[in-house]
Formats: sequence, C-alpha cells, structure tokens
Amino acid sequence: MPSSRRPTYAPPKRSGRPGAGNGSSAEPRKGAGNPAPSDGDVITASRSMTDPSEPKPAKPRETSGATVLAFPEPRGRRRRKQVLLALGAVIALVAGLLVAAVYSPVLALQTITVTGTRIITPAQVQAALEPLRGRPLPQISDADVSALLGSLVQVKSVSVEARPPSTLAVAVHERVPVALVKQGEQYQLVDVDGVQLATTDDPASAALPVIDGGAGAIGQDLFRATAAVLGALPADVLAKLSNASAQSVDAVELKLVDGQTIVWGNASEKELKAKVLAALLKAPADPKNPVRVYDVSVPRHPVTR
Repeated sequence: MPSSRRPTYAPPKRSGRPGAGNGSSAEPRKGAGNPAPSDGDVITASRSMTDPSEPKPAKPRETSGATVLAFPEPRGRRRRKQVLLALGAVIALVAGLLVAAVYSPVLALQTITVTGTRIITPAQVQAALEPLRGRPLPQISDADVSALLGSLVQVKSVSVEARPPSTLAVAVHERVPVALVKQGEQYQLVDVDGVQLATTDDPASAALPVIDGGAGAIGQDLFRATAAVLGALPADVLAKLSNASAQSVDAVELKLVDGQTIVWGNASEKELKAKVLAALLKAPADPKNPVRVYDVSVPRHPVTR
C-alpha cells in the first residue's frame, strides 16, 4: 500500500565558517518551487510495510453520510444464534406432533374394557361411556369418565388407562355393601355412607346383617354409627352376623347367626375392635361354658360371658 508520508530532505552538516567546505555560499539558492537538492544533500523516504499475518482492516461502509466500520459477528454470538434456531425448530416439531396426536382420528376410541364390577355389570359401564366413543384417546380424562358414571351410584371411583390405538381400560372401584335395610318386602344393600346399592328379596343371598329399622327408623346418626362399625369388620366376620342395632351412638350391638351378642360400644378404635373380635370368634368353644356375649367395647380388655 503506498505510503502516506512525504519524502523528507535532510541538509548536510556545515562548518561554522562561511564559505567552508565545497566553496558554496552558506545560504541555499532560492528559486521558484521547491529547491533542488545538491550532490551533497541526502534525501530519505520511508513507507510502512503491511504484515501479512495481521488481519486486514475492515472496509468502511458509508451510511447516511457517516462512515461505519462493518466488523465480523463474534463466534460465540453466532453459535448461540444457531443453537436457538435449532431449539426453536425442535419445539415446533414436538408441538406439531402433539397436536396431530390429540386430534388424530387414528387414536379414536373404539373399544372399552371394564374390570372390577360385582354389583353392576360391565355392560352398564360401557353403555354409560358410549358418548366417548369416537373421541381421540388423548382428549379423554378421568374426570370425563367419572362424570359419565355419576348416575351409577355403585361406582365409588374409577381408574382409566388409554391403550393406543383405540382402547380405553376402565377399572371400577365399587362401593362395598355392609348391611341390609328392610324396605317392605325387599332388602336394600347399603354401604357405610348409607348409599343404597341394590335390592334383594332373599336376605340370605347377601350374607349381610340387617340394620333394624334402617336410617328412617333409627335416625341418621345411629345409622351412620352402625354402618361404620359394620364397615370395619372383615368379610368373614360380617358374613356371620344376622343383624345390627344401636340404642345410641355409644351402644352399638351386633347379633351373630348363632344367637351370640357382640357388645361393640361406640365407633372409636374400630379397627382394633375388629381384630379382637375376629380372634375371639376363632378361639375353641367350650361346650360346658358356651359364650353368649362378646364384649369388645374396651378392646384392650375384652370380656366373654
């Protein structure tokens, strides 16, 4: 690149005496323009050399009358921009796949399998869930299934599992009947909350105790206390009961089919009382001293007489 420096003229050193040296006068000859150098004069010139290893300066770019230097984008910023673009593309792809799965007719519900039913039938559950047929599986939630099964009082809760491409597995958790309540000539099966689950003409077919009078005759509080006691008993003990009654919430009594009486007391410590009663009923009977009363009202000190 041409040097921007102009040549410089360095005059020779002269002695202090006028006329010394080559005999020329002490003053340089003046003429038009720049003075021409003599033989004794020395002319020096210099220019800057560009190092090929150094980066070339950026070319200036003019914008609106101003000179702007265009520097290359830093490598770190360029790399971050590429990562963000790639991440955005992946997110867009995943979102597209999710939308396609949610609304795809390939995942439309066609088959409903039902398990866990004893009081009701699988056909009843499938009929109640018929409005869901044809809807994509990702759009079906547990709340949707529970809402449609709300008319079936026997269903306490459900567990739902989607099995692509077109099957919905429904596991039903039914309410457990703990007693029979006589209503006219029929007996109603009720759970611990007093919910009526089914009816039967033969109380022996249900193998459940009969609550004397039911909620309408003994009152809601006594009915709930009695039902809570029955709900704590294991199935084998429950099957040995003939009826249950309560004079108050602290005086619940049970009757076995063999005629023995169980003094239960209130509903406190019902799990412990149930275990103690089960152990007493399994104890060998003494024919000479048959047990007529099992008193578990104080479960840590049970009494038989």
